[in-house]
Amino acid sequence: MKQTLRLLAAVLFSSLYMMSQSQAPSQCGATASEIVAVYTVREIDPDAAHPAAEWQHAVPVTFCSDWQGKNPDPGRETQVRVLWSPQTLYLRFECRYRELYMFSDAAPNGSRDHLWDRDVAEAFLQPDPARERYYREFEVSPNGMWIDLDIFPSGLADLKSGLRRSVVLDEKSHTWTAELALPMKALTLHFDPNSVWRANFYRVEGTKEPRTYMAWQPTRTPEPNFHVPAAFGRLRFAPPAQP
Repeated sequence: MKQTLRLLAAVLFSSLYMMSQSQAPSQCGATASEIVAVYTVREIDPDAAHPAAEWQHAVPVTFCSDWQGKNPDPGRETQVRVLWSPQTLYLRFECRYRELYMFSDAAPNGSRDHLWDRDVAEAFLQPDPARERYYREFEVSPNGMWIDLDIFPSGLADLKSGLRRSVVLDEKSHTWTAELALPMKALTLHFDPNSVWRANFYRVEGTKEPRTYMAWQPTRTPEPNFHVPAAFGRLRFAPPAQP
């Protein structure tokens, strides 16, 4: 009986989410304020060029407007999908671009300070919304460089999360795709899949100011600023489907 109820709950959860997505505007400048991470029963090796089958079940959020929610540009559209297991949170960014601007140097492991000064996709994750000024920041570039940061009221520090990543760049189609595998223990000490996290996703592109600063959930600040936790959207965790 309990397994039947869990299965019905999972099906209802997915159906309601799909319905909400189908009712949302289709243009990339407008999107829902919630993203759902889909459960994966196995651990996945990031492979941006050959995505695992599990990604097909993750409904993406899409954005291409700037940080104020204005000036949509489909040529710079970003789609984000999320998967989860008790050990790992997985992110997949699929990005259209108009031009590339990247660092040519990084640490041996690919990490690069001030990565935001070049083209990047970013994820801000806040497992405990009650601590509004505390969250994690992850960035990845079109050539595979990365940075992870622990953000807190007095500043920031290297998170040293142990993330894994895979990036593929297709210059012919003007797209680049990145997959990140983030150890759950680097995000929260006590992961509860029934909790609702806060999150936001961003893109930066351009060789000189005014560069293009895009946000899933607009921060609506006068100048580009992604560090606005009050503007974050919601991240929910879909329950495992029961046989």
